[in-house]
Amino acid sequence: MTKAATPTIAKGLAGVYSDVTHISKVFEETNTLTYFGYPVQELAAHCRFEEVAYLLWHGELPTAEQLKEFEEQERAEREISPQLMTVLKQFRKEAHPMDTLRTAVSFLGVEDPEAAIISKPSNLRKSLKMLAKIPTIVAADFRLQRGLEPIAPRKDLSMSENFFHMYFGEVPDPKVVRCFDASLTFYAEHGFNASTFTARTIVSSLSDIYAAVTGAIGSLKGPLHGGANEAVMHMLLEIGEVEKAQAWIDDALANKKLVMGFGHRVYRNGDSRVPYMTKYFHDMAEIKDGKKWVEIENILSKTFIEQKGIHPNLDFPVGPAYYLMGFDIPVFTPIFVISRITGWTAHVMEQLEHNKLMRPLSVYEGVPQRPVQPIGERKAA
Repeated sequence: MTKAATPTIAKGLAGVYSDVTHISKVFEETNTLTYFGYPVQELAAHCRFEEVAYLLWHGELPTAEQLKEFEEQERAEREISPQLMTVLKQFRKEAHPMDTLRTAVSFLGVEDPEAAIISKPSNLRKSLKMLAKIPTIVAADFRLQRGLEPIAPRKDLSMSENFFHMYFGEVPDPKVVRCFDASLTFYAEHGFNASTFTARTIVSSLSDIYAAVTGAIGSLKGPLHGGANEAVMHMLLEIGEVEKAQAWIDDALANKKLVMGFGHRVYRNGDSRVPYMTKYFHDMAEIKDGKKWVEIENILSKTFIEQKGIHPNLDFPVGPAYYLMGFDIPVFTPIFVISRITGWTAHVMEQLEHNKLMRPLSVYEGVPQRPVQPIGERKAA
C-alpha cells in the first residue's frame, strides 16, 4: 500500500460519525446537553428521574397519567428473584461492585425466557425491568459485602428514595434525595460515549438487550469513563486537607501526573452539566459539613483552568457529593449504571430500528505474508 493510499486513522474514533440519533445532543451555541431537545439542567430542576427515564424511551415527557402508570410498572418490578439473591451471596466480598453488577445483569437475561426477542415492545419491558431491579441489586450487593441483610424495596417510594432505603435502611433529608435524583438525570444519557457505543455495537449483531447492557457495564467500569467519579474521590482523599491542595496540584502539573475529573472529548469550554451539579454538591457540603471538599476542589479547578485551560467534567462534583451522602466509593460507578441504563437501552432500541452490523476496517502493519515452515526447520525468534 502506498503512502498516498494509506487511510487516515482516527484513534479512539475521534471525529468519526457512525450513525444518526434523535436521543441527545450538545448544542455548541449554548453549550447545553439536551435530551430530545430539553436542556438537561431544566430536566434536573423540574423533573424527577422517572420522568427523564420515560422521556428517553418515548421521546416526550409523560403526562401525569402516563407517569403514574409508568411508576406503578417500575415499582412492581423492583424485587429480584431468590435465585439471583443466591448468586449475589456467592460473590467474594472483595469483588468490585461493577463486576458483581455485570454478572447480575447477565443473570437477569438468563432468567428471562424472552431474552432473545428484540422487538421494541419486548425491549421496553426489559428496559423497565432493568431500571427497577438494578438499584435493588446494587444495594443488596453492598449490604451482603458488609455482612448485612439486604433490605427489600418499597413500592411507596420514588426510585431515589427507595435506593437510600435499600442501601442505608432509611430515607434522608429531601435535599439529599434531590441532589441524588439530579445526579441521575445528569448521568442518564450522553450520546455515543464508549459504553453506549459498546451497547449499540453488541446489538448490531442482533444480540439481546441484556448482552448489550452487560457489555456497556464492562466499558463503563474503566477509570477513563464511568470509573472516573471513584478516582476523583480517591484523589481528594489523597490530598486530604485544604492546606495541602495547592502544593498537590502544583506537583501534579509539574510532573505531568493524571488529575482526575478534568477534560471531556465533547466539551471544549467546560461540561455544561458541571455548574448545576456543583450547586447540588455545595448543598450537600452544607448539609453534611463537607466544606473542605468544596475548598479543595476550588483550588484544583482554579489552578487547572488557569494553567491548562481544561475545565472540570461531571465526575468532579459528583464524586464528593456521593461521598458526603455516605455511599462507599466503589459504589459510585454502579450508581452511574442505575442512571445510564436509561440512555443505553434507548440507544439499543434506536440502533435496532435501522440496524446495520458494526464492522469497521483497520490498517494492517504486521508481518508480510510468509510460508509456514515445518517444525524441524523453524528457528527460535
